Amino acid sequence: MLEGRTQSLCPVCLRLVDAAYMRTGNTVSLHKTCPEHGAFCVPIWNEKEGMPRFGTWRQRARIPAYPTHPATEIQEGCPFDCGLCPEHAQHTCTGLIEVTQRCSLRCPVCFASAERTGSDPSLTTIAQQMDALFRASGTCNIQLSGGEPTEREDIVTIIAMAAERGFGLVQLNTNGMRLGKESGYAERLRQAGLDSVYLQLDALDDEVCLALRGRHCLKEKLAAVHACQKAGLGVVLVCTLVQGINDSLLGDLLRWAVEQGPHVRGLHIQPVSSFGRFPWDLKNAPRITLPDIMTSLEKQSAGMVHASDFHPPSCEHALCSFSAVYTRTQEGLSSPLGSSCCSGGSNMTSAAVDNAEGSRISRAFTATHWRAPSAHAQKENQPASAVQDAFSRFLAQSGAAQRFTLSAMAFQDAVTLDVERVRGCCIHVVARDGRLIPFCAYNLTSLEGVSLYRSQA
Repeated sequence: MLEGRTQSLCPVCLRLVDAAYMRTGNTVSLHKTCPEHGAFCVPIWNEKEGMPRFGTWRQRARIPAYPTHPATEIQEGCPFDCGLCPEHAQHTCTGLIEVTQRCSLRCPVCFASAERTGSDPSLTTIAQQMDALFRASGTCNIQLSGGEPTEREDIVTIIAMAAERGFGLVQLNTNGMRLGKESGYAERLRQAGLDSVYLQLDALDDEVCLALRGRHCLKEKLAAVHACQKAGLGVVLVCTLVQGINDSLLGDLLRWAVEQGPHVRGLHIQPVSSFGRFPWDLKNAPRITLPDIMTSLEKQSAGMVHASDFHPPSCEHALCSFSAVYTRTQEGLSSPLGSSCCSGGSNMTSAAVDNAEGSRISRAFTATHWRAPSAHAQKENQPASAVQDAFSRFLAQSGAAQRFTLSAMAFQDAVTLDVERVRGCCIHVVARDGRLIPFCAYNLTSLEGVSLYRSQA
């Protein structure tokens, strides 16, 4: 049964092709055919009892939020004119700058295909990227990524550069190895202006580390969490979820994250997508859909969270993510509060979603809730102790210190790509020439290893 139409790309030659969402039983799949390379089909949405149906989740009217100052012209159409072009329908919530392609690990799964050696962009280039991001998106949140950013000895300077420009949140995307090994390192990053650490942690099982990260490294990762807590950095744990490797271990990771206290601000789950480096054939890649994750979280958490807790995003396309926000209690987590980093809570009941308002909600929530309480003190031109006392009182009154976000994002690869979803993306990679490119388009890799943007950008 036909559920909807869109456009996609041939995963072999990356040409634009028509695509359709088709239902078979409880599974909705994306179907497309290239005149040269044939037909492709991939599951997108595996509905479970009690879950919202594909149509009600996806088919929401949206009011576009086009770029105020487009950086590229429309020539070939989406997704070939990213920059952002005049037809991109969502503002930037998070701008991502890759400060290195080097990494201390060589993970079998890596969207950036990071290596242990390589050249880095200069501080001048990074400053220009930050300025381009600020001109286009103002006080959006910024994430410093790679590769592994802590491979750069001048990452403290880069963090300070971002903090000086006044971005809403300065976050570091890291594997945690240096944070877990080097005494005092987290404090140095914190003092430079870092607010939040987006910390790779796939499971509380060292064999999962070996499978997904290429070595046993759980000890260092857990040490990194505690180092960040000691330094007053907010921590968001990021789990790359792979079928048959760690999809049965979500409950343990969630319970552990909640038990760590208020500096662990949330758990973010990313079902693995096949771009960059991956150890399987793209056409037969392991697939986990968002409803699969929702129902797994309910089952594995023994009812601490429920599939019905989760909301579609107020910011990006509904098929891209879900989220909920809870309050920690002595028993674990409270009932969801109804609004989180990417969901609009009560606003999501309206007939149409205003993309500009959704972006504002997402930016503000993330900037507030993904930094630790102590991080706010350093944002003010007052003695840290005085500000921290005032802010601590505010957090105690609002309950924000005990809030915990639980979310997931399904990135698109060359088989799953939906042009409508790309056009609504709010996570933009800042290329070295200053263009802003939707994350999935930037990292897209064909079956033959051709990149749509990464190699050119």
